[in-house]
Formats: sequence, structure tokens, C-alpha cells
Amino acid sequence: MIRSTLVILILLIGTLPSTVARGNTQRAGAKPKRPNVIVVLVDDLGYADFSSYGNKKVKTENVDRLAAEGIHFAQYYVNSPICSPSRTALTTGQYPARWRITSYIDNRELNQRRGMAQFLDPAAPTLARFLSKGGYKTGHFGKWHMGGGRDVGEAPLISEYGFQASLTQFEGLGDRVLPLFDPHDGTPIRKAGLGVASEQLGRGKVTWMDRCQVTRIFVDRALEFIRQAEADGKPFYVNLWPDDVHSPFFPPKELRGDGSKRALYQGVLANMDAQLGPLFDYVRGNAKLRDNTLILVTSDNGPEPGAGSAGPLRGAKGMLYEGGIREPLIVWGPGLIPASKRGTRDEFTVLSSVDLVPSLLRLAGVDLRSAANFDGVEMSAALLGKAAASRSKSLFWKRPPDRPGPPEDRWPDLAIREGAWKLLIQEDGSRPQLYNLLKDPSETENLAAKRPEIVERLRKSALSWNETLPK
Repeated sequence: MIRSTLVILILLIGTLPSTVARGNTQRAGAKPKRPNVIVVLVDDLGYADFSSYGNKKVKTENVDRLAAEGIHFAQYYVNSPICSPSRTALTTGQYPARWRITSYIDNRELNQRRGMAQFLDPAAPTLARFLSKGGYKTGHFGKWHMGGGRDVGEAPLISEYGFQASLTQFEGLGDRVLPLFDPHDGTPIRKAGLGVASEQLGRGKVTWMDRCQVTRIFVDRALEFIRQAEADGKPFYVNLWPDDVHSPFFPPKELRGDGSKRALYQGVLANMDAQLGPLFDYVRGNAKLRDNTLILVTSDNGPEPGAGSAGPLRGAKGMLYEGGIREPLIVWGPGLIPASKRGTRDEFTVLSSVDLVPSLLRLAGVDLRSAANFDGVEMSAALLGKAAASRSKSLFWKRPPDRPGPPEDRWPDLAIREGAWKLLIQEDGSRPQLYNLLKDPSETENLAAKRPEIVERLRKSALSWNETLPK
């Protein structure tokens, strides 16, 4: 009788799910825990401005520590070399020109003259809205610049794009912090003109603050939001988008250096890194957050000439050369990234900001079949260092219409990257420039005359893509 009972027990154990048979208390078929996500988007940072990407003048130790514990990517791209369209791509997972945002959003008359929307259409798909519907707490703290500045006071509030909490600056609506400029040279502290214009728009509580302390306030609010999400037992998605390191440059007095443009920029960069530290330390020091939080650090476009540095890359803000559109990307998540990949540099994977939206949604457990028609490619495995991969589709860019370059040498209007190859052309298809970026990331040797077959194939793709965009 005892032997028969023992046989029955063994047979029963053999039919149990393997997780139970091994003593794992997780319920079989339970959904994996959804990760928290923090996206830090710096403003006008050059490819080589973090010391982990080559800066020898400034030690960005808080960001560098993330890189040392995570993955930093060498071939990450934004989708425009200027602010508003770059942020639109990261928000929607679609090329920004589809929403008639092709340059920075300014005053009403200038937007109309450039054929641009006054603000991002609230009907556009947004990462925050998908996550909010999926049970995430969503917050935006920092620069917005997708509508609601200058004289466009009727733009939607940030909450209308899927965020449950927000604090911004003069290029958005809702509660906002406006900058006071202190030159530390004995002249009076002054209010910025754009801040005064923002204050007159109303639609939110306005607080004036020393320019060099604005990032700290965004960090404080983000931390407050994260603690509340913890208390509520909810996963969270946070945009922390400081308007550092954009000009004008007003670092603390002790970081002004010799007062040159470059020195002031470096002071702002060092100050921003220090102010980001408490957020990174809080997540790292909290076991639950550390093991289930993904932090991404990147920038919206290349550097302002004379301030930041693109290192070996050609070009800067406003240009479709690599220095205008290739940016640092640091991904940190000790509980999500394999131990063998922590502290590594990914030289192979080509990633774009439009790819981040479907990739983060996949990690959050959102069914992409019910999501939008993204221009981005789902690359979550590559993002976490779990698989070597590159994009399965070409990448396209359109130059901001108000950044044509010098009359005698117009900057290219369109660009396409496919594999190792990048082609830049004018909108009529003329003046092709072809570069092999794996061999020549500095774009020094134009191979168009030597490889006409590649030029023709890529030119046809770029012009066809351009035809799909609103005129």
C-alpha cells in the first residue's frame, strides 16, 4: 500500500509544471514583472561630451557610472538634428515629419511660414499613453518643446499625451519652472524673455528659479513621483528631460572657468551630471528598483557649434552628418541586462530613437499588434544586450527647413542609412554623398562616384520615402 501511494505521488509530481516541481513559488504562466523605465534626454549634447564617450575635460561621473554598470551604444541615432522633431520621434515612434514637425516649434507666424504644426497633434500615438493604459504611472519632468510656448497658448497640456503628472519649462504648458539668469559678474539677475512670454500664457503654476538649479527641481519632482508610484505598487515610466546643456550657459559661479563659451558649457555639463546623481543613487540603492528598472540616457541632437563636441564625427546641430544625429545612448538595468554585458560598449547595433518606443512597449508587455504603425523596429533584445542585432529597415532623415547651410555649399536635405552605407542628397536627388560608416564614421571619403549602383538604389528609397510625407 505504501509503495502504491509512492508511485502515485511520483506520477502526480511528474505532471506538475516544472516551476512548481522545482520548488519555484512563482505561479505557472504568471506574467513577468514589468520594468520601470526612466528616460533621461539631455538637450544639445554632443556625441563626445560624456567622459565615457571621450570627454577629457569634464568628468561626468554619475552618467559614467551608469555606463560602467550597463551598456553604451556607439551607433545610436536620433531622428532629427534639432529639438522638437527629435522629441516627437522619441514620443511617437514615428518620423516627426509625418506630424508636420520638421524643426523647432517657435512662434505662431514662424511655424506657419515654415509649413509646421503649432504643436504635436494629440491624436498621435505616444509611448506614455500606451503605458498609462497598461497600468503604468507616467510622468514628464523637464523640457517638452512639442507645443505650448512663445505665443501658442492653446496647445494641449502635457497630460493630454498620456502623462499623469508633469513639470516643464517655457516650451510647454502646465506647471513650469522659468529661468533666472545670474551672470555672476555684478550685473542684476534677470528674467529670460521667453520665460516672461511663457508666464503670460497662464495654464499652470509658474515658479521662477536660478537657471543653474532648474535640473535639480526636475530631479526632485521625478523622485517624488517615483516614491508615490512605489507606494501605490505601480510600475512607472518617467521622462526626465532637462533643458541643460542648451544655451544660454549659466553654471554656478565656481564652474564658470575662464568665462568662454566652451568653459561655460563644460560648467553646465558638470553641474547637470551632479544634479542627476541623486536620482541614479536612489534607484541603485533601492533593491526593488535596482533589479527592475531600466534607465536610458541620451540626447535630442548634436551640439551647438563652439559648445559641445561630436568628437570624430562630422557636423553639429541642424546637420544630417553624423555629428548632428548620432548620439550617446547608455542603457542601465542590472536586473535586466546579462552580467556578461554590463560595462560593455556595443559597436555593432544600429538603433534609432523611433525604435525605442516599440522596444520599451514590448518590455512592458504591451501587445504591439494593437499598437500604432510605428516607423521604429522592435529591438528590445538588442537594447538589453541579449542579442546582437541591427535594424531590419532603412533609416531616413529630413533636414530642418530653416537650417539650409551656407548658400555656396548647401547642406544635404535628405539622408538614408542602410547597413554600412549612408547617402545624403538634396531634395531633388542631386549632389549625392555616399559614405561607408563602418570604415569611415567621420564621413571624409565620398564614394558616390565609385559606387553609382548603391547611390541609385539608396537615392530611389530616400526620394520615395520623402514622397510619403506631408508637404
